[in-house]
Amino acid sequence: MDGKPLTHGVDHIGLTVRNLNVTRDFFIQCLGWSLVAERPSYPAAFVSDGHVMLTLWQVADPDKCVAFDRKANVGLHHLALRIGSEEALSDIFARVSEWPGVVAEFAPENVGQGPKRHAMVYEPGGIRLEFDFGPRV
Repeated sequence: MDGKPLTHGVDHIGLTVRNLNVTRDFFIQCLGWSLVAERPSYPAAFVSDGHVMLTLWQVADPDKCVAFDRKANVGLHHLALRIGSEEALSDIFARVSEWPGVVAEFAPENVGQGPKRHAMVYEPGGIRLEFDFGPRV
């Protein structure tokens, strides 16, 4: 092998959620994402911010689903979304933390000593989201 990666970045990220409609609406109405497509027979919704696409899948039985536990389950720890400015980070946190069903884990703060800053929430469907702004390391 010549040392070059065999892949070319992320095509999409698939997330199973407790309530497809609530999570879809959070991304579209709260974060301003676009609905790319829906597949009611699965059911699934595809949403994008123009840089990344998420495939949101409805759990088969919301009453019997296993709640997200980043310390106990293999798989997703959180989904980190890049923000364009420190002011936008504060604005987004204020907006999402007031959204129905969102649980704020922590408000914008430095990552380590900074200068990168981030905030963490659980969206209404149970996915842990990080919003971050700062120079790439």
